[in-house]
Formats: sequence, C-alpha cells, structure tokens
Amino acid sequence: MTRSFSRLSSAIAAACVIAAATASPAAAQQSGGTPSAPVIDRANFDTTCAACTDFFTYANGGWLKRTTIPAAYSGWGTFNELSDRNEAVVHEILEAAAADVQAKRARPGTNDWKVGTFYASCMDTARIEALGTAPIDPVLREIASIRTTKDLLSKLGRLEVESGLAPFGFFARPDPKSSSVVIANAGQGGLGLPEREYYFRTDPKSVALREAYVAHVGAMLHLAGESADESAADARKIMALETALASASMSRVAMRDPTATYHKMPISELQAMTPDIDIAAFLHTIGAPAVREINVAQPGFFKAVDSLLANEPVDTWKAYLRWHLLASTGSSLPSAFANESFKWTQHLTGAKEQLPRWKRCAQTTNRVLGEAVGQAYVKRTFTPEAKARALAMVDNLRATLREDISQLAWMGDSTKQRAIAKLDAFTRKIGYPDKWKDYSALRVEPGQYLANLRHAADWRRADNWSRIGKPVDRTEWAMTPPTVNAYYNPSMNEIVFPAGILQPPFFDPNADDAVNYGAMGAVIGHEMTHGFDDEGRKFDAQGNLRDWWTEADAKAFEAQAQLVVNQFNGYTVVDSTTHVNGKLTLGENIADLGGLKIAYLAMEKALKEHGRPGLIDGFTPEQRFFLSWAQVWRRAVRPEMLRTQVNTDPHSPAQWRVNGPLSNMPEFKAAWGCKDGDAMVRPDSLRARIW
Repeated sequence: MTRSFSRLSSAIAAACVIAAATASPAAAQQSGGTPSAPVIDRANFDTTCAACTDFFTYANGGWLKRTTIPAAYSGWGTFNELSDRNEAVVHEILEAAAADVQAKRARPGTNDWKVGTFYASCMDTARIEALGTAPIDPVLREIASIRTTKDLLSKLGRLEVESGLAPFGFFARPDPKSSSVVIANAGQGGLGLPEREYYFRTDPKSVALREAYVAHVGAMLHLAGESADESAADARKIMALETALASASMSRVAMRDPTATYHKMPISELQAMTPDIDIAAFLHTIGAPAVREINVAQPGFFKAVDSLLANEPVDTWKAYLRWHLLASTGSSLPSAFANESFKWTQHLTGAKEQLPRWKRCAQTTNRVLGEAVGQAYVKRTFTPEAKARALAMVDNLRATLREDISQLAWMGDSTKQRAIAKLDAFTRKIGYPDKWKDYSALRVEPGQYLANLRHAADWRRADNWSRIGKPVDRTEWAMTPPTVNAYYNPSMNEIVFPAGILQPPFFDPNADDAVNYGAMGAVIGHEMTHGFDDEGRKFDAQGNLRDWWTEADAKAFEAQAQLVVNQFNGYTVVDSTTHVNGKLTLGENIADLGGLKIAYLAMEKALKEHGRPGLIDGFTPEQRFFLSWAQVWRRAVRPEMLRTQVNTDPHSPAQWRVNGPLSNMPEFKAAWGCKDGDAMVRPDSLRARIW
C-alpha cells in the first residue's frame, strides 16, 4: 500500500517451482460485478508445495499455473482484478456523462458536464490526430527563442507554468515541524529515468536500459522534427546532463528519512545558494504568493542545478527542455508519439500492448476529476452499512494496537504513553470525503484534450499556492474514492481507506471474520503501523516532525528494524543477483509485519465476541486468516516490472510480502503446524520482534 499497504532461504525458491501460465485469468474476461469465486478457493492452491516451505506458492500456485498476464498489463493479481471491476463501474459513469453532454442534457459548467467533456476529449482520437503537435507548438517556439543563458534563466518560470519543465519543483505543503502551517517547499527533479541509481549502475541490463533510453529520446526528438543526426546527438547531450542532475540528487533510500529533507530557511538563503536563478521572480511567475521562508529538501541539488544552468551550453538545455516537453505530453499527442512513449515504458514494465483507450481515459479522468467521478461511484458501490462495518473494524484494530503497545517489552513507559496518545489522535477516513472537492474553477474545453490537461495543472497549482497563510484543510483526501489502495499521512496523523478497496475480496460484508481480518484487517493494521514505522515514528500526535522517543527505546527499535532490513536484503527476484532493497522497503515491511500481528489479535477478539465457528472449507479461522492474506497478494509479474519494482518501489514484491512477515510470526507457525528449521519459520536469532 502507499504510505499506506527476505531471504527466508534459497530453499524456498528451489522447492516450489511455478509452471508457465497458459490460460487467461477469469477476472480479465469480466466486465464487473461480484467475483466468481470466494477468496479461499482450493483451486488456487498448489498442495505439492508445503505450506511451511513456501506459503505464497502453497496458497497461490494453482492460480499462478493457470494465469496468463493480460497483454496490456505488467502484472496481474487481486489488485488488478478489483481495479478492473471498479474501472468498469467508472466506465459506465463516464460514458453516461459523455452521452449527456453530447445530447445537451448536462448543464455546461457542472461537474457532470466537466466529467463528460473531459473524458470525451480524451476519447476523441480523430481530433488529437488532426491537431498534431499544435497544442505544444507555442512551447516549442518559446524554447527555440532562447539564445543566451540569460534567456534560459528568465524563461524557465514561464516554461514551468506552461509545461512543468524546470528541473526542480516549488510547491506549498504543511511545515513538517509545524503541521498546522502551510509553507513553501522546494525539491529536486528533472530526471527521465525512474530514479538516480539508473544512471550509475554498471550491470549489463542497466547499461542496456540506458542505451534504450537514449534511443527513445532521439526517436521522440526526431518525430518532433529534428534530423536523425541532430536528434541522436541531442539525446546523448541530454543523457549527460541528466546524469549530472542525478549525481546531485538524493537517493530514494536517503529521502526516506524526513529529517534529511528538512532544511527550512529564509528565501534569501536559498537565493544565496542559487545566485544565477532569480528565486523571487521564478516564484512570482509560477503563481506563488510572497513568502519569507521555504523548506529546501535537497540544498545540494539546488546548488548543483544553479551551476549547471549557468555553465552548460544553452543548446544542451534547449534540447533537454524539448525532450521533457515531449516526455510529459507524448502519451496525449498523436499516435506516433504515444506509440513511441509506450515502446519505452515496455522496457520498464514488459507490457505487450497499450491499455484500451477507454481505460487510459478513465484513469486520467479519475486523476483530474476524481471526486466528481467518485460521488457517482460511491452511490453505486458503497452502502452506509458497509461504511459502518468498516469503521467498526478500524476501531477494533485501533483498540487492539493500543493494548499491544501497552504490553511491548522493549518499549519504555514514557514512549508507550506518547505512542498511545498518537494512536488515539489518529483521524479515520473511510470510503469517501465528508466534503467533496470544488471543481468550479477548473476549466474544461470540448475537443481539447492536451489543453484540458494543462488547465488541470494550472488549477492544481493555483489551488496549492492559495493554501499558504491559511489553516491546513484536514478534510482533504489524497486518493479518489474508486482507488484500490490506502494510506497513512504522517503530517495529518490520519489513516485513509477509499471505497475502492473496501470491496471483495479485501472487504466482504458477507465473509467470515477470519477472511476479512486477514485481508482488509491487515491492510488497516498496516496503515496504523505506518504511524510507528522507521519514518512515521518520527512524527508526533499532531503530525509534527519531533523526536518523542527515549534514546534507549529508539535504539531498541532500530535494532529490530535492522533485522527486517537484513531479512529482505536476502530475498531475490527474477535471478540470483536481483535483490530486494531492505532499506528502501523497510517502512512497508514493518507495516506488513505489524499490520498482520494486530489484525490477527483483532480477529481473535472478534471471534471471542461473535463466537468461534467450526472449520470452514476445512480450515480453522487462523488458517483462513493467513490464506486470506496470501490470496489477496497473489500476483504474477513480468520480469521487467519486477526489476523496476525492486529499484524504485518501497513495497516488496508480492511473494515476499506474504512469506517475509509470516515467517516472523509464531502465530503462523502454530496455525500450520510448522517446525523449527522449516523455511517458513525464521530462526529466533534472526526474527524481528517489534509488535
């Protein structure tokens, strides 16, 4: 999950091998409705693989053997199945809205009209082809007009407003150390590859990926009118410039420490470290109000980019700006550009073909007008009764975590008191916002898809800057209602669960407690535990970045966290050399471990309260709990996507999200009768004991 939801031993990978898949997943053939099979479905098992050897394969091996990843996907699993069902509902909503606009039944300017008009502009491929590059030609001409370094520096703010082309970002957000106050922030950017390490790895696959990237940059520039020789030369210059930017960038692992990205300073101090960039003029151009202070997440990057802007050849920067304009708009331009953009993403995802146009347009409309779409989605899919049951589950889990914290042997009393105070202060958001977003100022034009995307960017930017000097709006959501995800926000100290994930198989009002707690309960526990993971624990009950732990308790936590790092560092995917990054995934791995433990305890409480059933489908409630967790994480993934995931994603691959935390749990060992020495039983000396 998003802020949301290792090597057991090499024997696991060798003991249970999954045969190549040959059949399409049933859910890929459905257009919506209730899943055709229960969560705990024996047809998904591979009982030739022992549960105590590799539980992921035991629970999912049958499904993996018969599942083919649909051509347009980088992977396929439970999240995709539910997302597809949600998208089918959204598709009906969007098609109806577009039809109402076409028939003039929707009143111009209303949310329904904007939803239908935006979606229709995305679906109008004939219009997009006819326009060609006209929507970006004014920006290309502005870039072409740059003659000197002075021109470059003076136009950078305008180019940022028009197309987001500056190699850094300025924005408003709550002050990490004073969460009720919104301040200006500045952060690094400007890279075309997924993150900085891609520019420096020396293994053959990374070298080949960089070569493919340079070829793609050249191809896009050539489509935009450069000669073959010119575009190839420019692509090499762009790669060199991006490598210099990457060299000055912080890594994803380093940025996981919130104290490492907190450098609040007067604007004059930022100006002093970037003498060539007129900071005040740049901020004014992008619509920021006059501000006196700013948090600069990566001061070293800003020093470096200032030097690069002043000293790199202007023609190199012009090529860079042309490329990043094409990169940001390519998928919204005519098919020649969109196809080349997809061709590049195939190197990262392995997908064989593009998603259907309606899916791409539905996803974009949901991003831009998600709460307008979400109101209709909620009416169709999420009843008040479902919300009440989800809230009851959240409250049970919070009470269980409260009890667990009070009994932790490694945490001292003063830290426990503050931890419980933080837990009690959690804001719970279930299903959808209490106050819907106001889209009245968002401009939408018929038949102007790329222009509409820019209008949306302008609207978001103006809305963002308008927050400075105002109280933080704690009613807002960072995800739309149809989203299959959840999150914890440390600055708000809130846990958020959209209606999109509160659906079967994650949450099923008709399922038994074991199934619901093993799936949605563990997701809820995961988000709660994020408040006390290696990042979240550094924020207090009010969402302020503050050290509230005793030194002894912090050291005890870090010692256990290091065991989690070591565990996941040992896990591999694709081949024996591609490892999970234990530091990058630490927060999510801690949250999985804590979420499962708390959900398990909450399930046992629920069973005592509601009555303990007998065997269901031949399994005890405890076994069904673990099977539910394993089967909602079933996922087949293309090797290209697995490599990208371990390099960029703070979440571990699905196999290790199942086997990793379960191998640390005595409750799992007892439920399945595992013995010391089994691969799914982590030795006591190596087992993390945080919760």
